[in-house]
Amino acid sequence: MNKKAIIDVIYVMLLTMTAGAVLVLGAVVAAVVFHSESFLSIPILSRYEEGKIMGEIFLRFSYWAYFMTFVITLYEVSRYFVMQLDRVSILSAFLAVFTLMMFSGVYVPKILEYQARGELAMDESFETLHKASELDSKLLLVALLLLASRRIYLMATKR
Repeated sequence: MNKKAIIDVIYVMLLTMTAGAVLVLGAVVAAVVFHSESFLSIPILSRYEEGKIMGEIFLRFSYWAYFMTFVITLYEVSRYFVMQLDRVSILSAFLAVFTLMMFSGVYVPKILEYQARGELAMDESFETLHKASELDSKLLLVALLLLASRRIYLMATKR
C-alpha cells in the first residue's frame, strides 16, 4: 500500500471512530448516566449531579473534537490542492467542522457555565441550550457518516 492510501484509510478510520463516539455518547453513555437510579440500589444522584458527570464526559470528548476539526480541515484542504474534492465531501466536511466547533467551543462551555452557577440555574434557557446541543450532535453524526461514506466511495472509484 502506498503512503497516500495509508493516509486515506487512517482518515476514514478517524472519521468513523468519531462517528461511533458521538453515537455511543448520545445513545449509551447519556442513557446510563441520566438513569443512574436504575443501576444503583438507591437513587443517589440528582439529575443535576448526573448532568455534571455528563458535562465532564463531554468536556473530555471536546478535546478529541478539536483534534478532529484539525484533521478534517487539513485532509480536506490537501484534497482541494490536488483537485480531489467534490460537492458532497466539501459540504459534509464543512458541516462536520462546524458542528464539532459548535459542540466544543459553544455548547460544552455554556453547559459547564450553567452547571457552575448551581442547580437553580437549570431553567428553560438551559433546556433550550441542551436541545440545541442534541441537534448539533445529530447533525455531526450525519455529517461524519456522509463524509466517511463519500471518502470511501471516492477511494474505491479513483483507483
